[in-house]
Parts: sequence; C-alpha cells; structure tokens
Amino acid sequence: MKRSLAAWIVVFALGGLVFAVGASAPQSPDARALRLHRDAIVFDTHDDTMSEPHAPGWRFDRRGTAPSRDHPDGTSVDLPRMREGGLDAAFFSVYMAGTVTGLPAVGAARQQFDALHTLVETHPADLALCMTAAEVRAAHKSGKIAVLIGVEGGHMINNDLAVLEDFARRGARYLTLTHMVNTDWADSSGDTPAHNGLTQFGRQVVHELNRLGVMVDVSHVSDKTFWDVLAVSESPVIASHSSCRALCGHPRNMTDEMIKALAAKGGTIQINFNDGFLDQELYLKQKALEPALQRMRREAQEKYPGPANEQQRVAALRAVDLKARSAGTTSWEKIIDHIDHAVKLVGSEHVGLGSDFDGADMPTGMEDCTMLPKITAALLAKGYKEQDVRNILGENVLRLMEANENVAKRLRTK
Repeated sequence: MKRSLAAWIVVFALGGLVFAVGASAPQSPDARALRLHRDAIVFDTHDDTMSEPHAPGWRFDRRGTAPSRDHPDGTSVDLPRMREGGLDAAFFSVYMAGTVTGLPAVGAARQQFDALHTLVETHPADLALCMTAAEVRAAHKSGKIAVLIGVEGGHMINNDLAVLEDFARRGARYLTLTHMVNTDWADSSGDTPAHNGLTQFGRQVVHELNRLGVMVDVSHVSDKTFWDVLAVSESPVIASHSSCRALCGHPRNMTDEMIKALAAKGGTIQINFNDGFLDQELYLKQKALEPALQRMRREAQEKYPGPANEQQRVAALRAVDLKARSAGTTSWEKIIDHIDHAVKLVGSEHVGLGSDFDGADMPTGMEDCTMLPKITAALLAKGYKEQDVRNILGENVLRLMEANENVAKRLRTK
C-alpha cells in the first residue's frame, strides 16, 4: 500500500467517523500500524543526506525534488519527509571517499561536523543534536527529531587517536572502521586484504572507541576484520547498514554466522535498503557491470582528487551511478525478507533499520523516508508482536547505545 502518512491520516480520520458508534470495534490493520509507528521511536542508523552535494537552493527544512533516475539531485531525507514518515532519529554520516586521506580528510570531516551542528542550531524547534540514548528519548518526548553523527570511514582519523577523541567530542557516536578501501590498520570488504583483518593499531582504535562510548561499526569491513573486532571489543558492536548474505551474496552483507556472533555479543544488524544488497539476481547483474564501474570510479578519483575537486568528482561519479542503475532494481518488500531472516536467526532484539538513504539506490516503493510506515505495517501483517516491531524500529539501537555508554563509564573509571 503506497500511501504517505499524511494520506493515511485522512483515511483513518474518515474511518474513525464510520466506526465511532462502535467504540469496541477492533482497529483495522492500517490504523494499528499508524498508531504504532507514530508512538514508537523510529531510528535509522545510516543516512548520507548531509555528506552529499544537493541541487541549487536545496534546504533541509523544505521538501525537495524526490530522488529518481530523472532527478538524481533529489534527496530521500529532509525535515518535511522525516515528519511525514515518522522518522524520529537518524545517524547522519560524516563521509568522504577512502582515497581522501591525511590532514585534508581530517579537515574536511571537521567541516561536515560543523555543518551538522549548524543544521541543528538553525532548526532548534525541530532538531536536537543527541549524544546519548537518554537524549534521543528526551528529544522524542519533546517532539523534536534526534540528529546523531556517524563517521563513515576510519581513514578520516588519520591514524591518530587524538583525532578520534576530537571527533567524539564533536558528537561522533559510531565509527565505520573502513569504507570501500582498506585503511592503514583495517581491511575493507571492498578491497584486496592487506592486513589480515585488524592491525595492532586497529585494535587500539577499537579499545579507544570503547573507552569513548563510540560504537564500533562493522559495516564495510572484511570478514576477518569483523571477527577480529568481536574478539577485541568490550562493547557490543553495530553493523549500521548491512543486510543478509544468505539472501543476497554481496560481500557487504553478513553471513548467518556473523549475524549470530554479532547478536551473541549484544550487537545489532541494521538492514540496508540498497537494492543491490537485497536481491541476488540484481546483485549478479550489478556484479557483471562492476569492472566497467571500477574503471570509471578510478578515472574520476584520479582526474578530480581531494576535497577541492569534490563537486567535479561527484559529477563524474554520477555517471557511474547511472550506468549501475541500468541493471534494474527490486521491490521494497525485499527489506522485509531480510529483517525476517535476521529475526529468525537472532530474535527481534538484534535487528534494526540502516537505510543508506541518499547514499545508495533504493528499491521501488522505498524511495524516501515517507515510506517507512510500510515496514511497520508489513511486519504487523506478518504476525510480529508490537514490542518486536518497536525493537526493530528503534529500541534495539537505543539499548546498544546505552550498553556502549555503560562500558565507557567503566573503562574511564579504571
């Protein structure tokens, strides 16, 4: 059912008139889904909205052009859409390509931190910058949207734990250890292994993240890096935007064994909506295109290196995206398949939503965050209990944040 929340409200208001004479009449499935979705804390752990350039005149507080193959400069997340879709909290990514390294990467990352702080400061009635689970709950209670910061790529700390601590002070609450290429201290799922997982310094990074209360994010890391992190981390870890490899063989997804081990240590897998991570047939089509896409990416990076050439590089990479989209897409219902698979493996307490909005191609029917209520309705229709749905929508992430906060307090008092 492809209605926005605004449309649903009208439908349910009219339905309420019809059923007003029978107060004891059971709620319709859609009305129940709307009530639950509005009451729950809906938390998306990975949005790339603020790290992407936007069309001229784009503003976060004004609904922009819907993203599509015809309008690639549109966004999936902005303030009106978050309100309409009931998205109460989101991790916005500080991101740049892993090929941008050294002090330029540190400086550009700090600029993105500043931009996110400015975003909140200019919308005080609607947004709240949150650094703890308690602050997220308080923001929700006051009717504000919680803005959190995730750093997508360990290359941005420039092999310096003091930079990592600075990022934590600025609001970082998870660090994705790698992006598409290896760092000097950890192997990526998108690169040829160079370190056999984590180096000794990589282990120090994990320990420091635990001490700072910043979640270790294992999305994008190689399988060996994942297992090294689980062996080292004293805190439960997050896969902020990954799906299930049993359903789609993309290396960015997690095997059943990895999902079980992640959950056994208290962590969560946050299901990625990227269409190529959801559908095996589509993944294979995209994989066949990958040699040409890699060549185009490499040429764009070489021709337009560094932060100063960001706009030209992004424009060149857009052509790569258009070629990748020629493989087709899949339906949003695949998201439910991945949620359900993970829940069957580890229970509803270890699964959540990490859309990758504005950083990936979305499946048909989940083009932006106004469509999130369909997930709530679909899970209820499959027979999920309301508490299970609340867990998946956001409670699991809050529990994970609290666990990391508690470990950090213990480590800092040693």
